[in-house]
Amino acid sequence: MSDAPGGPGTAADAPFRPRRGRVVPQVVAVTFVVVCVAVAVGMGLTGHWNPFDQAALVVFGLMVGAFIGRYSVIRAVPGPDGLAVHNLVQRRTVAWSEVVQVRFPDGDPWVTLELDDGDDLAVMAIQRVDAEFGRAEARRLATLVRDRQDAAAGY
Repeated sequence: MSDAPGGPGTAADAPFRPRRGRVVPQVVAVTFVVVCVAVAVGMGLTGHWNPFDQAALVVFGLMVGAFIGRYSVIRAVPGPDGLAVHNLVQRRTVAWSEVVQVRFPDGDPWVTLELDDGDDLAVMAIQRVDAEFGRAEARRLATLVRDRQDAAAGY
C-alpha cells in the first residue's frame, strides 16, 4: 500500500493537494514565460523593439508565470490542532473545533468549510475537476474533522 497523498493507502492526516490543479498550472506557467521570452527576443532581432520593451515583456511573462504557478502550491495540511489552508493568496489555519460543516455541493469548484463564526473558507486543495478523487478527498476531510472534534470532546 502507498502512503502517498491520494494513493490507495492514503493516511487520514496526509496533506490535501489537487491532482490536475497542480500539473496544469506548472505547464501553463512555463509555457507562458517561454513564449514571452521568445517574442521579446524575436522582436528585438527584427529591430521593432528596443531593449526596454523586451525587458518589459520578459518581466511581464515572469510575473504572470509566477502568479499562475501559485496554483500549483495550493494545499491543506491537517495538524493536531487544526487545518492549515494554503489557497492561491490566502493562508489560514482553523482549529478543528471551528469547523461546523464540510460542504462540496454539485457545481462548486472546491470544498468549502462552514466555520462557527459564520465565515466560509474555501479549501482549493480539494477540487471538483479531480472527479472521484476530489469527492473521496472531501469525504476524507469530513471524516477527519469529525474524528478530531470527537477526540477533543472525549468520545
